[in-house]
Amino acid sequence: MRTFKVHYLPRLDTLEPSALPAFMEENTARQPLDYPNWDEAPEEFKAEAAFQVARSDKRLYIRFIVRGYSLKAVYEEDGSPVYQDSCVEFFMKRPEENIYRNFEFNCIGTCDAARRRSRTDKTPLSRAEYESILRYPSIGHKAFEEIKGIHEWELTVAIPFACMDIIHSSQPEKILGNFYHCADGVEKPRYISWNPVCTQQPDFHRPEFFGEIIF
Repeated sequence: MRTFKVHYLPRLDTLEPSALPAFMEENTARQPLDYPNWDEAPEEFKAEAAFQVARSDKRLYIRFIVRGYSLKAVYEEDGSPVYQDSCVEFFMKRPEENIYRNFEFNCIGTCDAARRRSRTDKTPLSRAEYESILRYPSIGHKAFEEIKGIHEWELTVAIPFACMDIIHSSQPEKILGNFYHCADGVEKPRYISWNPVCTQQPDFHRPEFFGEIIF
């Protein structure tokens, strides 16, 4: 099981969106998304990805950096199946909980998120909760069909701790979670993760394979 410590950087809440990537690059370590799981694509189609995480008093900031073949973002409305697009994801739970939360974003920042007991047993975030999640995509917010070729893109998101049911005054010492990059609906699907997911078929909804995220 992999683990890392989240840096506490209260300045994050005061920075302009354009300054966030450089600030996180300077003050946090990149974590690799390097487990290919079910990816049997030729080498030229494999994706390279990493992420960085930091926290303020109110939010968890995640910066995803992705390079890979093809780019797709057809979904613009929150709650859509963004895993079909070029997508990055963060799943988490507290150690004592039976539920987990998934936060999935396509490359233009559209989000699908819920509180879950399983892949099918879920309670989606409210409209107000969706609106509270900040998203800063490097390629803008406009939808487009799949574009072939090698592409590089970033997405920085700021998820309020309230959306994770975490109260700042009583933050846990750690949470469990995993980070992913996928693209189910492109010509060459891909499924890479921070911690490996040891199942025969693609399935990121497996909390038993979460790693430790130390606060």
